[in-house]
Amino acid sequence: MTYRLSCTLLLAALPLFASAHTLSIGKPLPPVQVNQLGEIVLKQTNASFQTWSTEEMKGKVHIIQAIAGRSGAKAMNQPLMKAITRAEFDPNQYQTTTIINQDDAIWGTGSFVKSSAISGKEEFPWSSVVLDEQGKVAHQWQLKPESSAIIVQDKQGNVLFVKEGALSEHEIEVVIHLVSTHLE
Repeated sequence: MTYRLSCTLLLAALPLFASAHTLSIGKPLPPVQVNQLGEIVLKQTNASFQTWSTEEMKGKVHIIQAIAGRSGAKAMNQPLMKAITRAEFDPNQYQTTTIINQDDAIWGTGSFVKSSAISGKEEFPWSSVVLDEQGKVAHQWQLKPESSAIIVQDKQGNVLFVKEGALSEHEIEVVIHLVSTHLE
């Protein structure tokens, strides 16, 4: 059995069907565009926002972290974010995209979520950070509220892995391995 086939079989055995999201392994992400706020762009010391769309993600392997605008959701998959940093993927072939659902924030914390998103972009300028003021991505993909979803997407835009909630250590290894094998 080939290595890629065994990895595919391993992924099929993971508990990916327990959530109600609309994302399917082997299919493209449902298209969505974020116009309200959107992708954070840094120009010297200033941050601005531009429209973001799922169509922009083709051409590179992506790990997408779609999170509620809550500190608990952000912390849920910090071990994966650290593993991505350690992996040092080639930025010409790989991109991390964090989509923050500002609509799913604790009432009154919207400005904090926005400033935290900008700080995150400043700390990791190579990452794509999208601030979704109206929660369009979470709505379109039917993601769980107050949570974190991790999606791996290949260069053609097809979903390779998806899970809502915290990833186990084994699932983190699977995600890093998937990205590594699809960079080749």
